[in-house]
Amino acid sequence: MAERLQKFLARSGVGSRRDCEKLIKSKKVIVNGQIAEIGSSVNKNDIVEYNGKTLSFIQTEIKLLILNKPEGVLSSTKREKDIPIVFDFLPESNKKMRWISVGRLDINSSGLMLFTNDGEFANFCMHPSSMIDREYLVRARGDFSNEIKKQMLDGVIIDGVKYQLSDIVEGDKNSSNQWYSVCLMSGKNKEVRKIFKAFNMEISRLKRTRFGPIFLPSNLRKGKCVELSNKEIDALKNYGR
Repeated sequence: MAERLQKFLARSGVGSRRDCEKLIKSKKVIVNGQIAEIGSSVNKNDIVEYNGKTLSFIQTEIKLLILNKPEGVLSSTKREKDIPIVFDFLPESNKKMRWISVGRLDINSSGLMLFTNDGEFANFCMHPSSMIDREYLVRARGDFSNEIKKQMLDGVIIDGVKYQLSDIVEGDKNSSNQWYSVCLMSGKNKEVRKIFKAFNMEISRLKRTRFGPIFLPSNLRKGKCVELSNKEIDALKNYGR
């Protein structure tokens, strides 16, 4: 049975669909000895090569890791100077596996990050149509009101892009700092920070605590990760359906 090359590469753990499309466009994928093209389909009789290795059509079991990302760590595969990256914190026994991050956190944010060996599953988790929400714990300074809350929930336009929270709950207040629990449906770059900044509110701490049905375990220390069960993977697959 044939399937799109881009989908096959993602399912093989090469990267997300977008990453795989870039690899095909950059002529780094070979099918039956020929440079692959966008839109190509492949089947089990085709020989697909990437980075000098032949990719198998055998369906691999989906794996999912959860990492408690510390602040000061890049959510990237590329290293900048001596700054640590999230992949440095994956277990030694799993480093031979090609892991794909399910979304990112900026260098100053901490908390829940997911990693999978299946690019197709990573794409499902990140795509807006999957309707998987994210929850964050935020500490911020600045004036907050019911009117600001309403605007955050209605959405604000920043540089032509709409940013919007799906929920916000006020928490404890310490001096000039206020804690908030916020949720959103998308994973735009620095979305929470941009929304608060639009209302002259300065975030001093940002931590992701939930991704769909997956919560950051309270006993998982920063820089540590654990593998999730098939039951938790299924819960993520079926979330919101």
